Amino acid sequence: MPRNDLPPSSPPARPSSGNRLVRRTTSELVAEALRDRILSGAIPPGSPLRQELLADELGVSRIPVREAIRQLSAEGLVDAIPHRGAFVSMLSRAEVEELFDIRLRLEPWLIHEAAARISEEELARAEQCVARMDTAGPDQWGQLNWQLHEGLYRAAQRPAALAIVRGLHEKSERYFRFQVVNAPIRQQAHQEHLALVSLCRERRADEARSVLERHIGDAAGQILAIVERLLDQAPGREPA
Repeated sequence: MPRNDLPPSSPPARPSSGNRLVRRTTSELVAEALRDRILSGAIPPGSPLRQELLADELGVSRIPVREAIRQLSAEGLVDAIPHRGAFVSMLSRAEVEELFDIRLRLEPWLIHEAAARISEEELARAEQCVARMDTAGPDQWGQLNWQLHEGLYRAAQRPAALAIVRGLHEKSERYFRFQVVNAPIRQQAHQEHLALVSLCRERRADEARSVLERHIGDAAGQILAIVERLLDQAPGREPA
């Protein structure tokens, strides 16, 4: 990555929750640069992240690089291995298939149950969530996606099932990051999310279930294709 990808001073401001602007730290800029390279496949799964080389490449000290790697580790994009260093996390086709298979068995049932009970207030919050997803970065999109789905499912009044689905979304979040850097995929998700809200508003439970089944199935196919491509580039190919 060219050194001028990271400005050495006066980091760009970002909007805060209010109207004030908050200056971004160097470690946040480094994390964003590394996250983009990991998500795009420029740094393949299994690749080592050498702090000295990255610091020199990005024109920063090792401290923000170390902080950025710690942040990416918390996000599940990097594995920090004691006495060995940091590596881009490996991906698993089998894990993706299992996570989405379980989602396909639970979530269509939940939205079918919820469609008859969901309130207009809950639907309005879901629409607001869809709007926020349009401008969200890969590090925020997964959380907003869960907020949307949780908001639609909660009216089903099946707390045990909802807790299981929450765990599935948390485990899937790192894979969502690979999916949402693709603009056409984001637009497709936007349209399908709005369709789910509309069908729930109209109490068309069977159609909402069918749309959600297609939505989850399409997402699984898109993510599996990306994972397979990234694994082909990885230093150590995932065993069959």
